[in-house]
Amino acid sequence: MKRFWTDVTVDAAGGIALDGRPVRTPGRVPLTLPTAALATAVADEWRSVGETLDPRAMPLTGLANAAIDRIAAAPAAFATGLAAYGESDLLCYRAAEPPALAERQAANWDPWLDWARGRYDVHFTVTAGILHQPQPAATLARLGDAVAALDPFHLAGLSPVVTITGSLVLALALAERAGDAETLWTAANLDEDWQAEHWGSDPLAEQARDVRRRDFDAAVRFLAALDA
Repeated sequence: MKRFWTDVTVDAAGGIALDGRPVRTPGRVPLTLPTAALATAVADEWRSVGETLDPRAMPLTGLANAAIDRIAAAPAAFATGLAAYGESDLLCYRAAEPPALAERQAANWDPWLDWARGRYDVHFTVTAGILHQPQPAATLARLGDAVAALDPFHLAGLSPVVTITGSLVLALALAERAGDAETLWTAANLDEDWQAEHWGSDPLAEQARDVRRRDFDAAVRFLAALDA
């Protein structure tokens, strides 16, 4: 779609308008944002559009569309699907060898499991290897309750963080501002960084990582604007 508008405004309710006409989601629902900071950030994406609209350059708009069109219709079901990642959280699967990698994982990952233990009164099963080990039912229930308590917009922002990092614990820590984004990103990419240090980087892997980082950063900005 070519750009057809000149002026982008935000109304008192957080709605976005192009030359006075309300922007709607793909589901034809008004694009109304819950906070002034998020409304401003989304409006800035529309202001930054060049001659042609590229949805890939408008990640906050995309997350808002998802919250309104997809998640708001069935938030409980979406939260359940997201909480399922707690069953196979990255932080619970450690390397058996080499010892230096296992030590780095423990140093970077144990503090986040400790945070979750204290925050949610849960326990985790930590194992060496990749074979699935079930987590305690009470742990899954409490983490599930934490996710279910989030509104559709926070669920939309949390979702890419969970899927990109592979860790529900890291995503919840970000959502609750228990840690900064850079530290959490480093923890999530520890294994990949180790491989690159010892075996060299792969151009295709680097490209894929850049895409993940772009989406991760967008989700971080989205969540921050919700809580500003």
